[in-house]
Amino acid sequence: MVMLPHPVKRGSEGELSDAVSFAFCATCGPLLLGLRSSASRRRRGPGLMYAFLHLVNTVITIFIWLLIAQAVLSWLLAFGVVNRYNRVVASANDFLWRITEPALRPIRSFLPNLGGIDISPVILILLLYFLRDLMFEYLA
Repeated sequence: MVMLPHPVKRGSEGELSDAVSFAFCATCGPLLLGLRSSASRRRRGPGLMYAFLHLVNTVITIFIWLLIAQAVLSWLLAFGVVNRYNRVVASANDFLWRITEPALRPIRSFLPNLGGIDISPVILILLLYFLRDLMFEYLA
């Protein structure tokens, strides 16, 4: 039996009886002392799942922004707005290409040739939005 921080007086009217004090100590005592039952530990599981889902959501959002940055930088390089021989621009382009190209290559393989237009980033962004919404619909 877990004892309460204050003693229980017996014998007076309106005070707790032995049975009531035992029941109170057994049920509320662990909560007062900061102890948790196994049932309360099991309730933390969905919170962990929500944390994982929000982590995946953040990774998907960052990847979408990297796709947008790659598309904008490729347009700026194609139209000669930025100097492709600048070390910062070249390293940013190389980083974005290495991050996004493995996901874009399979989409480009089955898309028809549209001339100079590459719509694979748009298709990948739509697919990532769909997967994110599907994940929150069925796992959350």
